[in-house]
Amino acid sequence: MKDRTTESDSLYDNLENMPVGELLHSINKEDKKVPEVVEGCIPQIEKIVVEVSKRMKAGGRLFYIGAGTSGRLGIVDASECPPTFGVSHDMVIGLIAGGDSAIRKAVEFAEDDTAQAWKDLSEYNIGPNDSVIGIAASGTTPYVIGGVKDARKNGLFTGCITCNDGSPLAQAVEVPVEAVVGPEFVTGSTRMKAGTAQKLILNMISTGVMVSLGRVKGNKMVDMQLSNDKLVDRGCRMLMNSLNISRVEAQELLSSYGSVRKVIEHYKK
Repeated sequence: MKDRTTESDSLYDNLENMPVGELLHSINKEDKKVPEVVEGCIPQIEKIVVEVSKRMKAGGRLFYIGAGTSGRLGIVDASECPPTFGVSHDMVIGLIAGGDSAIRKAVEFAEDDTAQAWKDLSEYNIGPNDSVIGIAASGTTPYVIGGVKDARKNGLFTGCITCNDGSPLAQAVEVPVEAVVGPEFVTGSTRMKAGTAQKLILNMISTGVMVSLGRVKGNKMVDMQLSNDKLVDRGCRMLMNSLNISRVEAQELLSSYGSVRKVIEHYKK
């Protein structure tokens, strides 16, 4: 592969001697570069959304696999899909090298096993309608590369999110997204710009897929889980605005039907 941009020296030096204000403005200056890079990746992201949506409409699921920060970001995105879009917890699944204990604490050498990701995926009765997105800033993580190779070999759709050009991970999948955001503010700290790029892309993938699956109506999360007072209040306000009804009526309807979508469907019959 080409030189690893993710390992390039920072454009800044003597960070320990910088005044705090300059330090923060410099970080922000670097962060501003990320959305422009992600914008250039939209054609590839679109291909992923289209392919994943097609397979999920046929009963498939979306799996994210990663290690370290990349794995955690995949888990965050997957875990937000049920409360936001009302889908089951086994529809979008995030897997991390080292298992769930690695979400909070690093598991030594877990990412170096090329066979483990497929073992982890196989616990979910993986099938040809499923999709696997490998996430690795470097594009060289063995756990992720091995996982997407095995997934592709078994007929699954594969994509990836990486922050280096021409990486082994990008070469191993059908649709690579290569968001090359440049050197990190702290050399090699890919939880920074690379992590931000990955998060933005994951937001686009999951939201794009869920909209395609009909999980958003207009611009509202009509299938969101009403799991706390804030979300119940949001649901009431959605109904008040959409149906031009009072808060009392909205609360009663939401209590009776259990979701914004069901209330709207009933009310408009």
